[in-house]
Amino acid sequence: MTTTTEFGLPTVVVTPGSEASTTLTVRNDSDIVEAYEFEVVGECAPWTSVQPARLSLYPGTAEQVTVLLRPPRSPEVRAGEIPLGVRVLPAERPESVSVSETTVIVEPFLQQHAELVPERRRAWRSARFHVEVHNDGNTPVTVALVAAEADDQLRVTVPAEPATVDPGVRVELPVRARVGKVLWFGSPLAWPVRLTTTASAAVPLTSGEATQSEELEGELLQLPVFAKWLLALLALLLALLLAWLLLVRPAVQSAAREATDDRAEELVEVGKQQAAAAQSQASQQQQPGGEQPSTGQQPGQPGQPDARGGEQSSSTIEVRTNTGGQGTGNYVVPAGKVFRITDLVLANHQGDEGVLTISFGERTVTTIALETFRNQDYHWVTPIDVPENTAVSATVTCARPGTPASGRQAPNCLQLLNVSGALADLPRG
Repeated sequence: MTTTTEFGLPTVVVTPGSEASTTLTVRNDSDIVEAYEFEVVGECAPWTSVQPARLSLYPGTAEQVTVLLRPPRSPEVRAGEIPLGVRVLPAERPESVSVSETTVIVEPFLQQHAELVPERRRAWRSARFHVEVHNDGNTPVTVALVAAEADDQLRVTVPAEPATVDPGVRVELPVRARVGKVLWFGSPLAWPVRLTTTASAAVPLTSGEATQSEELEGELLQLPVFAKWLLALLALLLALLLAWLLLVRPAVQSAAREATDDRAEELVEVGKQQAAAAQSQASQQQQPGGEQPSTGQQPGQPGQPDARGGEQSSSTIEVRTNTGGQGTGNYVVPAGKVFRITDLVLANHQGDEGVLTISFGERTVTTIALETFRNQDYHWVTPIDVPENTAVSATVTCARPGTPASGRQAPNCLQLLNVSGALADLPRG
């Protein structure tokens, strides 16, 4: 060999963020003047340099160069033993290259950062947070999380076991805050959430603190279940409902009942007037041997001559029925006559409940539920002919008497049926 190298120290101790050095002795054992360059190899190369970078030696002489170590304070430079090698490159005789090695001991250091995420939560009773722990040191640490008891009404739950965090790694520790009682009304309440993180080095430290603590603060904003604007809206809706039930609805019902009763009374009065007029006219026009028409419960009223033949006539049938019973009212067409019906008007002014069936002889014209109408009318362009001695019938099955405008329930069901048309003579054979 023509080149001999040797480190001044078997091991070099260095702390990240600071500087350490050692010497390297280079001897020229050749018979010529040689120039040497240096190349650092291994994990220490990014932060290790040799000064001077070039060295010239006469034959048989030796000199020292300085090896500087400046590791950054970063989790990338892990704590522990790292081999260091320096390759010595002769310029004149490259084949005489040599490598000298030593050991670098990187000391551990602690540097952690913790953060409560998010710092503020809005919830009715319970909210979830998490603590982000960043290990910016160069050695693993164990992190414990402790919650401070600030109020008996607030309970903060954290992990029971410490978490191990490697250098350059970020971990999340779950946190849950829960309030003891629900806030139904009022303004939101702010509950403080206070935590303490304690990081301990997994290996003993030769310098610096072996543990680091950090205080974290957050807030749980408890919201009321019913907001103020919602209470105001509910109060307004309740006021409108009460106004409808107490003022508007009774007025509408009263107006409807009055209109129904007025219409029913008008029909009854018209029927009575027509019946009285028919009786008066029949008594004036009656001849010996003649017959006066019969209308069953209430006689029909002949009127003016009708374009379809005969005289206009109408009859009102009144049916009263007890609860649960059935009643029938009839108008019988007089002998020698045919009743050509064109109009039916029904009145249920009490609002009774039950069934009304209208028949012309054996023919059922309609069946209708009483509770579906107060006034109802039917009209035909082509008259329905009802022959002599045939009854126009109104049959009522009373389920429940209604309540007229007086406000008292009626004792029984009462329906009125007005039948109108032309009463004509039967054709003579």
